[in-house]
Amino acid sequence: MAGKSYVVTSGKGGVGKTTVTANLGTALALRGNKVCVIDSDIGLRNLDVVMGLENRIVYDLIDVIEGTCRPKQALIKHKKADKLFLLPASQTRNKEAISPKQMKELMIRMKEEELFDYILVDSPAGIERGFRNAIAGADEALIVTTPEVSAIRDADRIIGLLQADEMYEPKLVINRLSTELVKKGDMMDQDDIIDILSIELLGIIPEDEGIVASTNMGVPIVLLENEKAGPAFKRIARRLEGENIPISLTGDIEETLLNRIKRLFGINRKEPERV
Repeated sequence: MAGKSYVVTSGKGGVGKTTVTANLGTALALRGNKVCVIDSDIGLRNLDVVMGLENRIVYDLIDVIEGTCRPKQALIKHKKADKLFLLPASQTRNKEAISPKQMKELMIRMKEEELFDYILVDSPAGIERGFRNAIAGADEALIVTTPEVSAIRDADRIIGLLQADEMYEPKLVINRLSTELVKKGDMMDQDDIIDILSIELLGIIPEDEGIVASTNMGVPIVLLENEKAGPAFKRIARRLEGENIPISLTGDIEETLLNRIKRLFGINRKEPERV
């Protein structure tokens, strides 16, 4: 059975696409899947830094596409998740160095030759050539947005472009949602966002200062002991695998709070893993 490929996109910069790509890829790998995360932001790569792999890059995405090396030579295995691999972007070339057709051929090759179960492509900001390259060959799209009007407007624009490219069922990841601000009426909640975008909600990542620390350390937050964002990414990974995990009124944030209450009362909060 061929693997599945997802483009992680948003239109707007700074909403957390790279963070989502790194952590969702790690969460899927920790569940036994062979996962490749691809940085398609040619000239401005960051996925390698977030994953702590910047010092191990020899070859990159352009080298593979141009035939300078084989995919196996460019892929970097993560030391803390042995089924997780990074294909980094080039820092010295520009987005015109590859075409959507070449990217599509690469995605087919990665599925058939390298046997990846999941491929996540971190899309650059904007809707120009970089975006077109990133969506080429992807089976589905994950739209990342924050509860800000500008981010949601850009996400809506991206949804329209995806549908024009015959990707009709993108899924939504809401990042950096704060229950405190929602309760005060200073931030839109998930229902407001879904009403505007009208796509399926895959999960919610709570506002978490630990994300900044994990990024600076080069360690995906799902690998750290964390009560907020880490468990939320793990639940999203399980939903991608097909598990039916409901999202409650305040989404994955409320579930995390419940876990904390269980811990305080000495109740085992460990989630059952698939055998």
